[in-house]
Amino acid sequence: MNEIRAIEASQMKNEPDQFKPGDTVKVHFKIVEGKTERIQVYEGVVIAMKNSRTGKSFTVRKNSYGVGVERVFPFHSPRIAKVEVIRPGKVRRAKLYYIRDKIGKHAKIKELIVSKKNAAKKAASVSTPAPAPAPAAEQ
Repeated sequence: MNEIRAIEASQMKNEPDQFKPGDTVKVHFKIVEGKTERIQVYEGVVIAMKNSRTGKSFTVRKNSYGVGVERVFPFHSPRIAKVEVIRPGKVRRAKLYYIRDKIGKHAKIKELIVSKKNAAKKAASVSTPAPAPAPAAEQ
């Protein structure tokens, strides 16, 4: 059983991307076509996140020519180059499946407005890692 957990730990990303359901994101996804490899950007609203260690995934929904399109991305996939948060959303639920039934302006999610002080504190805490505890001296 420990071998399985060791393999899973090696496949997980070290720094997880910081986004949540309701956020509008751009997912930079690597596409392999024959011998060439390119990055395709998929922009939409995160409507669900499923948490299960290495099986963690998130669903992104967008409207393409009037048709709703959803795509599920594995969170720890090596094919995901990066996930950019375009617009943080203000929602009160973890799963936003109700958006599937909404049309037009009713399908929009309000933007989460963050004060400048909180944004600066959050950016500072993310950019500077906490110092590692010093090892205890032997006596």
